[in-house]
Formats: sequence, structure tokens, C-alpha cells
Amino acid sequence: MMPYMEIGYLVGSVSFVVGLKMMGQPDSARKGNLVAAFGMAVAVVAALFFNSKGFHVINNLEYIMVAIVAGTVIGTLMAKRVQMTAMPEMVSLFNGMGGLSAALISIIEWRHLLHEAANPETMEHASALSLGLYIPVIAGLIIGTISFVGSIVAWGKLNGKIGDFRFPSQQIINAVVLIAILGVAYLNYESFNADHSSFYFYITIALAVVYGLLFVFPIGGADMPVVISLLNSFTGVAAACGGFLYQNKVMLMGGVLVGSAGTILTVVMCKAMNRSLMNVLIGMAGGNGGGSTTSASGGSVREVQATDVAIMMKYASKVIIVPGYGLAVAQAQHVCHELENLLEAEGVDVKYAIHPVAGRMPGHMNVLLAESNVEYDKLIEMEHINPEFATTDVVLVVGANDVVNPAAKTDPTSPIYGMPILDVDQSKQIIVLKRSMKAGYAGIENELFFHPKCGMLFGDAKASLQKLVNEVKAL
Repeated sequence: MMPYMEIGYLVGSVSFVVGLKMMGQPDSARKGNLVAAFGMAVAVVAALFFNSKGFHVINNLEYIMVAIVAGTVIGTLMAKRVQMTAMPEMVSLFNGMGGLSAALISIIEWRHLLHEAANPETMEHASALSLGLYIPVIAGLIIGTISFVGSIVAWGKLNGKIGDFRFPSQQIINAVVLIAILGVAYLNYESFNADHSSFYFYITIALAVVYGLLFVFPIGGADMPVVISLLNSFTGVAAACGGFLYQNKVMLMGGVLVGSAGTILTVVMCKAMNRSLMNVLIGMAGGNGGGSTTSASGGSVREVQATDVAIMMKYASKVIIVPGYGLAVAQAQHVCHELENLLEAEGVDVKYAIHPVAGRMPGHMNVLLAESNVEYDKLIEMEHINPEFATTDVVLVVGANDVVNPAAKTDPTSPIYGMPILDVDQSKQIIVLKRSMKAGYAGIENELFFHPKCGMLFGDAKASLQKLVNEVKAL
């Protein structure tokens, strides 16, 4: 008989790998998503309707189908309605649901173990619980719970509902709580083998919830993209534990891919910020703050008008646009693309400079600009675009802040010192579109705004870009 379930799992696993590979390139990312989704659908069908012996409908299929339909409807509506500015929050929320699912799997399996222990005839080795079975259960519970709670806190911090929460010796307390979780998890193992008690199991859940809160609460806004990526890797590891429990190869493969990809992305982002992961987690940089209109060196701000900027850009040879979170907030990506087209019609070479941690999540700016049909080859990563700034006539900074702050290179006391930035100060002219002089997500003043070559065009990014479009058309 054909092993349809194993074939389905193989198709799903291969689809995950191929889809993930395709997601590495902007022009194939959407297709990669569809390939991975197809693989997931095949794996779900294989799990629901086949087993190792052939066709077999799983128990409680009607409840499972109701859950699938409900999740599909809710997920589709949320994805359709979400604004681009709220995409990081939705990613955090959905990632949290993955962590919760992994934790629930461990809770359900724990209940099964208790039932089997109470009925020795149904359990091959009822007298003792093996570490090989216990570790995936408890690891999935702890990691999944931390991922769920941490992702919900990250969601709240990203949309402004939760602020930074810090108190003395917080990192020491976090370490104590983590050690307590491991200690109680061990006591739970001993307690199960002694009297099949669940007391320590629920204590472990409670401590994991506390740690998830304390883990993310103190981390500042500038570091949230790294935290989101790290929590994503946690969810993958928790899902992989479920794969071990069920001996489900496609679930294991998916969890390993998510966990490893999230870990690699976390390392890459830390490298882009020139900080270690430990520094991100315990350094607590990036608290929100306010800025002033005068710099520490006594410099002043030069305000410019849209007419002057339009003339400057129309007669330039090369213009580089630096997108930031302000572009997403104003939903100005379409107007920005229109300005790009107008300038190119005048013979101007226009490119976009993409910093690895621009926005509120990895790839935020790439997705934002792709939505407005900006050509993929115009989105240039930091290490490739930096050498071009010296030969650029005008740099247009739209809503970016910390990723263009020269303090990262010049001020050893700055929280972002050592972070690689876009070298916009090397260009001939710099125009910054901002609502005000308010500090960025790192909560520090930007020295670039006081640079002699920098002009500030104040106002909503979309309105300012529309003025530039109108002025370029009128010239």
C-alpha cells in the first residue's frame, strides 16, 4: 500500500525548504509564500485523512474543520484589513498564536500522560516517565509560553499600548526566574514519577508567564525588531518539540526551519546594529524619548521649502531615497513611487537605500515599497549603497531617523554607537522629511539634522511628498 501520509509529509517538507529559499529574494518572495502554503495544505490533508496503513479519517474531524475554517476566516480578514504601519504588530500577534499552540500541545500531552499513568494497562511503561518523552513536553511548554506572552507584550509595545517597564536588578531577577523554571521543571519530572502529581507542572506554566513578561518589558523600541525575530525563533523551536512528541516529520521540519531562520535573522540584525544579542537583551537600549531643536554642539536647523527641494532634485544626476517608519505611518509609499517616476522621466538616477533594521520589523521597508510596485533592483541594501552616497547629489530621507544618525560613528556615549548606518552625510545635499524634531525610536537626538548640508522639510510625509510631486510637475 502506498504510504500516502509519508509522501504528503515529504511534499510539505520540500515545499517549506523551497518556499523559504524563494522568500530570500524580493521578486520571488510572494511565490515562495504560496509554495510554502501549498506544502502546508498537503501536510494537513495527509495528517487528517491518512496514517501509516493508508486512508484513515482522524477522530473529531468535524471540530478540527470548524477550527480550520474559523482560523482561515479570521486570519484572512485581519490580513486584508491591517494597515502597513500595523504589520509588525500583526506579525507579533500571529507569532504569539504559534507559541500558544505549541504550549497547548504540551498541556494536552501532559494530560494524556496523566491518564495513562492512572491506567497502567494503557501505558507500556507506566511506572516511570522517560526523559526522552518528558523533555519535548516541558520544553514545548516553557518555550511556547514564553514566546506567546513575549509576543503579546511586543505587540502592545509596538502599538503603544504598553510602555517600557523597568525596575532595579531586573536582569538579576530575570535570571533567577529562569533558573527557577528549570528547577521546578525538574521537580515536576520527579513528582510525576513519584505520585503522578501536576502541581509543579502548573507552577512551571506560571513562572514561564512571568518570565515572558519580564523578558520583553524592559527592551526598548529600537531593539524590538531583534526581539520579534528572536521570539519567532522560539516559536519554531517550540513547534519542533511538538514534532518530536508526535513523531511528525513535517511538523519537526517546519519548526526547525522557523527556529533556525529566526535565529539567523536575529544574528544578522544584531550584526547590523553592531551589538551582541546579550547586549540587546540586557542593555535595555532604545527607550523612547524626546528631542530638541538645538544640538549639543550648538548647531541650528535649516528649514527648506518644497519648491527649493523640487528644483534641487529635478536637476540632480543622482538621488537616493532613504525610507523609514515615518513613510509607513503616513502611507506615503505610492506618492514616493510617483516622485521617483517623475524624476526618472527627467533623467535622474533614483535608488532606495534600505537599512537592515529600518522600520519596526525585518524587511519592513522592502514590503512597504513593493506594495507600491517599486522595482526590486532599486532597493539597495546598506553595504552596497553606502559607497554611492559620496557621488549622490541629493539624499531624500523620508521618516528615517536612527539609521542615518552620525552619532553612531562619532559619539562613544551614544546608545547606538557602533551601529552601522547609512552614510547619507557623505552626499552633496541632504533633505529630511519629518513632522517635527522629535527623537526617533532610540530616543536620542539626531546630529544629522544640524549638519550644514541638511535641510528640513517639516510636515506629514505624504503631504510633503505630494508637494514635491506637484512642484516637479510645475517646473
